[in-house]
Amino acid sequence: MQGRSNAIVFAERSTRMARSETKGKPGTSTAKKADGAKPEQDAGRMWATYKADRSPEAREQLILHYSPLVKYVAGRVSSGLPPSVEFGDLVSYGVFGLLDAIDKYDPDRGIKFETYAIARIKGAIIDELRADDWVPRSVRFKAREIERAYIALESELRRIPTDEEVAEKLGVTLDEYLNLLGKMSLISLVALDELWTVSGDRPDKISLADTVEDVKIKDPSKTFEIEEMKDMIAGAINHLPERERIVVSLYYFEGLTMREIGEVLSVTESRVCQMHTKAILRLRARLGTSLGFDYD
Repeated sequence: MQGRSNAIVFAERSTRMARSETKGKPGTSTAKKADGAKPEQDAGRMWATYKADRSPEAREQLILHYSPLVKYVAGRVSSGLPPSVEFGDLVSYGVFGLLDAIDKYDPDRGIKFETYAIARIKGAIIDELRADDWVPRSVRFKAREIERAYIALESELRRIPTDEEVAEKLGVTLDEYLNLLGKMSLISLVALDELWTVSGDRPDKISLADTVEDVKIKDPSKTFEIEEMKDMIAGAINHLPERERIVVSLYYFEGLTMREIGEVLSVTESRVCQMHTKAILRLRARLGTSLGFDYD
């Protein structure tokens, strides 16, 4: 318990240090430190001491010696994450991966510790990020499959595919497809700082917040872009099936609740939720194709 409490103190200290550093490419400078912060003979001597008595002091020396690895891996991982994920949090997650690597590493196997530890640290960071996601990975994966199915079927059939055709494309029954739509309701929540990859000659990442108009600044080019985006969204909505178009109109433009829309259409609230989810997925697929977005 003493060693773990020391490691937690170290994680908190590393987090504070990471948050106080300037933002940018956090993994660049630490990579050099990770490769040669101290001579290899020092590391070998520390491993021999730790292997001999497994003392908390020897363990803490190893943690401090290999701490640059944590910042190096956290920097590499952070490059593909939205700005809402703080670098200091990634460092905290990675410290526990380093602890796990030190406890389970066997120097006699001839594997370089850095190689072994980097995989452990990265795994610990990714596990924590997944634990913070309120939508299961399987549901997100199925959502991308449905979007790809919409794109493929619309291109093949030259019309909006039916539920039966989408279910057949996915290789599931109609009931299973409808159940999937019910589970995907939360996916229609989109973070403004979520990064999208824009494909092209020079791929780049943008956030949805970058497309929001600043009403305090009158920029003709931005105004034109926003109007063009509105036209694209309106065109995509017009391509929706009639009942899904009604749901989108009543929910987003008239401000009705799902229950109230169900009363208007004489269907249950769960059925309205399914139609809303299908409409959002169709819009994402159509707009993504038009704008050249790749979903990450």
